[in-house]
Amino acid sequence: MIAPAWNLLPLAEIATSLDAGALDARECFIQAAYVVASVLFILGLKGLTAPDKARNGMRMAAVGMLVAVIGTLLDQQILHFQWIVLGLVLGSLIGAAISIWMPMTAVPQRTAISHAFGALAATLVGIEHYQYMLERLAPAHEAIPRVVMGALGFEVMFGSLTITGSFMAFGKLQGFIPSAPITYKFQNFSNIGLFFLAVAIFIALVIVPSTAGMHPAMFYAMVAVGLLVGVLIVLPIGGADMPVVISLLNSYAGLASSATGFALGNNVLIIAGALDGASGFILSILMSRAMNRSFANVLFGAFGAPPADSAAADAHAGKTVRSITVEDAAIQLAYARRVIVIPGYGMAVAHAQHEVRELAEQIESRGGEVKFAIHPVAGRMPGHMNVLLAEADVPYDKLIEMDEINGEFPRTDVALVIGANDVVNPAARNDPSSPIHGMPILNADQAHSVIVLKRSMNPGFAGIENALFYDPKCALLFGDAKSSLAKLVAAVKTA
Repeated sequence: MIAPAWNLLPLAEIATSLDAGALDARECFIQAAYVVASVLFILGLKGLTAPDKARNGMRMAAVGMLVAVIGTLLDQQILHFQWIVLGLVLGSLIGAAISIWMPMTAVPQRTAISHAFGALAATLVGIEHYQYMLERLAPAHEAIPRVVMGALGFEVMFGSLTITGSFMAFGKLQGFIPSAPITYKFQNFSNIGLFFLAVAIFIALVIVPSTAGMHPAMFYAMVAVGLLVGVLIVLPIGGADMPVVISLLNSYAGLASSATGFALGNNVLIIAGALDGASGFILSILMSRAMNRSFANVLFGAFGAPPADSAAADAHAGKTVRSITVEDAAIQLAYARRVIVIPGYGMAVAHAQHEVRELAEQIESRGGEVKFAIHPVAGRMPGHMNVLLAEADVPYDKLIEMDEINGEFPRTDVALVIGANDVVNPAARNDPSSPIHGMPILNADQAHSVIVLKRSMNPGFAGIENALFYDPKCALLFGDAKSSLAKLVAAVKTA
């Protein structure tokens, strides 16, 4: 009888063969997990294109992230899991706390600070990998390969810029940094100069490879300049432009993550980062178009700064606004056949989305039709109003985009504006001297009657007077939006 061939192999070779097979199987599983995660990320992003599919899209993206984390934890290069487990536990606790206790009105701030933490993670990984490459190659007097150095430099440059830029955006949204543009002489020139200085250092790091001497100093100088640029580029940007800024910072964070993937050879990071970077950039373009403004104007225009002259104020000199009582407003709404609600950031600040839904239900119970007009840049982040109204269980089919609903205002009995300002300002159409001239707006002034819920006569983010308030068919109901809406609900019930 001939013994099986494997009995003739030395035990050491058998063990080596089995270990190699196990490693190959593990690597196949990791790459398969990355492919599955990437597909789920793409499907999740696609789901976010429609309000009624957004929740499932987020679930798919969350599952994709879980699969990616599991695949990464199986990497054979991980030797110790103590710190990783601690990070997973802390991250899970923080994420759960945010999802449970954070109000929906704080979503813009949370989004901004999330970009900062994501960029911080990418930057720290880039710095650690750079130090590792130096320590590994310096004894042999070898240089870091240009491709690797390019990926690391790009990752760290955009990551550091995004860290401080996102934190500045968070501060402006949260209110501990003034939301109005902060400007000074030669600001744009210095900001552009600093950015190109960071780019020049990055190019030098790639073109002139070295393992000692100037290389580490230049690398960390690029990090420092990037951090400074992040602060300075957001400083002159006003609250009106925060939706574009958040989208753009999202794009930067994605680009940094994708560069991290190239540096580490991690496919899922490359794909996820590219998706994040591309979607954020496209969204920034759409936001700019919604305001009829260019990127350059958003980044360098100091939009929202106090006007240099009083031309806008002079145009309304001698005019008065008409106020309305809760009872009179309730009678108009109770007997209106068509009502269009225009939500704005004032609704978000007042946490009044649930009262808005109750008022809409009361109007509909009396035979009226209620729709919600959504401006692309209403609020402090893209889709802000959609998120708030969805939380209040307003049906998705009642949320109508600007282009679709503008033609319905001339047939509308009452346009109810809740905390919105610049997105309903007729000066964008009628006044060539206005800073917002050319910006697409909701045509609330074309409705038969307009009721504006507003706390005071203070201007919106753009810092200019709203011509709508002086229209004879417009009436203002002053007070906190949530309180005013609760009173309107009660008054409509008895009207």
